[in-house]
Amino acid sequence: LDQAVAPFARLAIEELKDARPRLLTVARELKPLLAAESAERLEAATEAAIAALESFRGWLEQRLPSLPANTAVGREAYLYFLNRIALMPFTPEQLLEMGRQEWDRAVAFETYERQRNQGAPPLALFPNQAAQMAREEREEQAIRRFLEQKGILTVPGWVKHYRNLPLPPYLQPLSSLGVTDDLTSPARLNDDGTSYIRPPSPALGYFALSTARDPRPILVHEGVPGHYFQLVLSWAHENPIRRHYYDSGANEGIGFYTEEMLLQAGLFDDSLRTREIIYSFMRLRALRVEVDVKLALGLFTIEQAGEYLQKTVPMDAGTARSEAASFAAAPGQAISYQIGKLQIMGFLTDSRRAQGEAFQLRAFHDFVWKNGNVPLSLQRWEYLGLKDEIELLDQRR
Repeated sequence: LDQAVAPFARLAIEELKDARPRLLTVARELKPLLAAESAERLEAATEAAIAALESFRGWLEQRLPSLPANTAVGREAYLYFLNRIALMPFTPEQLLEMGRQEWDRAVAFETYERQRNQGAPPLALFPNQAAQMAREEREEQAIRRFLEQKGILTVPGWVKHYRNLPLPPYLQPLSSLGVTDDLTSPARLNDDGTSYIRPPSPALGYFALSTARDPRPILVHEGVPGHYFQLVLSWAHENPIRRHYYDSGANEGIGFYTEEMLLQAGLFDDSLRTREIIYSFMRLRALRVEVDVKLALGLFTIEQAGEYLQKTVPMDAGTARSEAASFAAAPGQAISYQIGKLQIMGFLTDSRRAQGEAFQLRAFHDFVWKNGNVPLSLQRWEYLGLKDEIELLDQRR
């Protein structure tokens, strides 16, 4: 916190400008839900938090003119992360090429889909949150059945559910800080996962607007069989080392891979416009690769990255700015969706080639999901005995 750079400092200053009313609202909405002693402690803690945040904001404002402007980590540090931390056997230049190829494919396939769907009615918004939550609950059960009936992935009966609930008033002032999901934890395997949603509205952001029309594109990524489902399986792993999150490459790769895999499996065949949403998501994830790499190498500023996402996906300005700032602050995270997906597809291809007629998609997916916290290059080595990617990484040390 004491080594700030100007673009991040400006973002923090803007985020903290109304810290007092936001935290007071959080405390006011929480207090009726707490015991008297906890409510008193919350009041004192809230005032202390407000004072600390306002002091930090003032300190940033005072230092802003003298702060460095560069947010880029540079090629050497970025390559170190890719090869030594994420264990992705690629260079930044290879990532850009992979992302561009996937962008071309996503745009082409979306074009074919739109041509096919000429005259199909648009997806209507749900009339209210209750209708959206009821639909999500039905679809979650249907997806579980689909996975089992099609032999795609084993769905253990002990895994709980992923549900939509209204965004609580005490979370609303903080909802800009991250995804409003509760994916539980290794100690809460008996709890349902939760996605807190706002009322359906055409003014919602890019992702929330899609769920207000059809919950499934986000449900399969965030819920079942995506993040919630994968994390629960990994948290129950018999090897405690594999229960813990390591890097988003495998996790986000699984989430994104799931979307198109289920598109190809026929899950969305009953809704042509929902298929278009999946292709729009594909466009975004391909562009994220370019944005991530160019931010890390200093070829994009945060503002340029946000404008590029807004115009090219396209998407709303608020989501685009938020994505650009997040990716600048966490180099290597935005590539994990697209590159992780490509790693899984390559892993699948190698597995089918090695196993021939004995290859079973369910068995392959069960392994990948259970070990979904393990980098995919290591999964491939363990599953197939192929060390070429690991040897390449060792050569770059």
